[in-house]
Amino acid sequence: MRLFDQAKYPLIRMRHRAYGFSAALILAGIGWMIFNIVSIGSWQEYGVDFTGGSLIQVRFQQTATAAQLRAALGGSQAPPITRFGEENEFTIRAPLAGDDVETVRVGIQDQLQTAFGNDAFTILRTETVSPKVGEELERNALLAILYSFVLTLIYIAFRFELRFGLAAVIATAHDILITLGFLAIFRVEIALPTVAAILTIVGYSLNDTIVVFDRVRENLHAKGGRREDPKELINRSINETLPRTVLTSGTTLAVLGALLVVGGAVIRDFTMVLILGVAVGTYSSIFVASPALLEIQKRFGDGSANRERRKKRGAKATA
Repeated sequence: MRLFDQAKYPLIRMRHRAYGFSAALILAGIGWMIFNIVSIGSWQEYGVDFTGGSLIQVRFQQTATAAQLRAALGGSQAPPITRFGEENEFTIRAPLAGDDVETVRVGIQDQLQTAFGNDAFTILRTETVSPKVGEELERNALLAILYSFVLTLIYIAFRFELRFGLAAVIATAHDILITLGFLAIFRVEIALPTVAAILTIVGYSLNDTIVVFDRVRENLHAKGGRREDPKELINRSINETLPRTVLTSGTTLAVLGALLVVGGAVIRDFTMVLILGVAVGTYSSIFVASPALLEIQKRFGDGSANRERRKKRGAKATA
C-alpha cells in the first residue's frame, strides 16, 4: 500500500493561507520573547550551560516538596527549584556568586544536609559550568546555526540553482523562528541538548526540502518542463513526493513519541523540540519552501535569460 498514491492536491494554492498561519506563529513567538525580556530579563530561559553555575539533581528518600527545599535554601532568596523525573526528584539551578562555582555547589549541599540530614537525599548528578565557558558555548551555538545557513545556501546553489538555495534558507529560518517561539512561550530551558535538537531540525528540514526540490528539477528538465506553468509544475512535484514526505515524517514522529513517553525527564525537552521541529519542517517543505521558490522565480525569473545569454556568447566565441 502506498499512501497518497497519485495525489493531486492543490497545495500550492494554499500558500497564502500558509503565509498567514506562519506569520501568526512567528509573531506570537516574537511577542512572547519580548514579554520574557520584560518579566525575566532574557528573551529565552537559559540553562547553566550558557549562564554558568551549578545544576544539582537530588532524590529524597521520603516525601518532599519544592516549598520545603526553598525554605531550606533561603526562602525568597533560594535558587530556582523544579520537580524533575520521578517523585521526590528535584533540580536546583544555582546562579553564580562571583566566579566561584564550586563554592555555590558545596554551599547548597551543606544547606540540604543541615535541613534534611545526610541520609535524607541522594545527589544524582551535578553539572558545573564557569561563566567563561557559558559565554563561549552560547557564541559557538549561534555560530553553528549561522554556518549551517551559509553552507546550506552554498551547497544548494551549487547542487541546484541559487533560487533553490534562497528558498531553502527561507524555509529553514522559518522553522528555527517557530521553534524558538515555542521555547519562549513554554519557557523550555535552552541547554546544549536543546541546541543539538535545533541543529537536528535544520538538517531534517533541509533534507525534506531537497527531496521536493530534486523532483522540481527533474520535472523542469523533463520534456516540456520549461513550458509548463511554474505553479502547476511545483504543485505536481510536491504531490509526487508527498508519500515519501508523509511516511518519513510519520515514522520519525512515532519514534520520537515513544522516546517522549519512555525516555525520561532528562531528554524530555530535547525530544519535545525535535517533535515540534519535525512537524514544522514537514509543513515548511510543502507550504513554505516550495511557495518561496515560486515567489522568487516570479520576481527574478528562473535563470533562463542568463542561460540564453551564455549560449549566445558561446556561439559568438566559437564563430
